[in-house]
Amino acid sequence: MSNATSETPAATHKTLWAWTLATFFGAGLGKPGPGTWGSVAAVLLWAALAWGAHPAGSTLQIALLVGIVLSIGLGVPASTIAARESGRHDPGFVVIDEVAGQWIALLWSPVSWRSALLALVLFRLFDITKPFPARQLEALPEGWGIVFDDVAAGLYALGVGWLLRHYLPSLGS
Repeated sequence: MSNATSETPAATHKTLWAWTLATFFGAGLGKPGPGTWGSVAAVLLWAALAWGAHPAGSTLQIALLVGIVLSIGLGVPASTIAARESGRHDPGFVVIDEVAGQWIALLWSPVSWRSALLALVLFRLFDITKPFPARQLEALPEGWGIVFDDVAAGLYALGVGWLLRHYLPSLGS
């Protein structure tokens, strides 16, 4: 999540693929709280796949891993381009980083509304508070810093979510 304003500037040039991906197909243009909109879009996409396609558990995890790799691998350059073209260091409308972190938080989650909500709340909590080393990762150059603080927040949410579901099984059902 960015401390910068979330308003999309009127850039003179927008690289379409980068802005489309950086805003996660427009989710980052939602107000208020574009980061939350990006996270909700990621959870809804996961839920649509899980409940709509009914894939085997391993297939869902593979799809999620592919999504994570793509959102990080394409998100770093897309975030860099959108930030440069907007003239902002970490624009709030760039939410591909929230998508990557949210999908990390959902890894190995049971397919249930409680697990989805738990992953969403934990990821947003860690994304906003940025415990060590997430805050320090923001200092990485350009898209690397934009994306990897959210990767760290996603890893925190994954770990805490797993522990909570392990010790409080009702959270996963």
